[in-house]
Amino acid sequence: MALNLKIEERDPQGLDKTKEKDRPFSKMNYYMMAGCLLLIVVGFMLMSGGGSTTENGFNPEIFSARRIVVGPALSFIGFLLMAFAIVWPPKKK
Repeated sequence: MALNLKIEERDPQGLDKTKEKDRPFSKMNYYMMAGCLLLIVVGFMLMSGGGSTTENGFNPEIFSARRIVVGPALSFIGFLLMAFAIVWPPKKK
């Protein structure tokens, strides 16, 4: 005894009917956000690195300009541009 129930796929909020011009973000916003995310990840990768190879040794590499200046600067610029990418208005056609 099988029940043949017809299930309709409906969007209760009506989002499938929204037009591209009514959406909050355009493709350009998403491309800009992806680029900013990549910039943030590269900045964090530049800040990372190993420590000392000996147990009680000191590695002066932890104070390099790449870890202290370049990495945080790239990440900070990425976060600032991310805010700009979010508020960028989509073009109205």
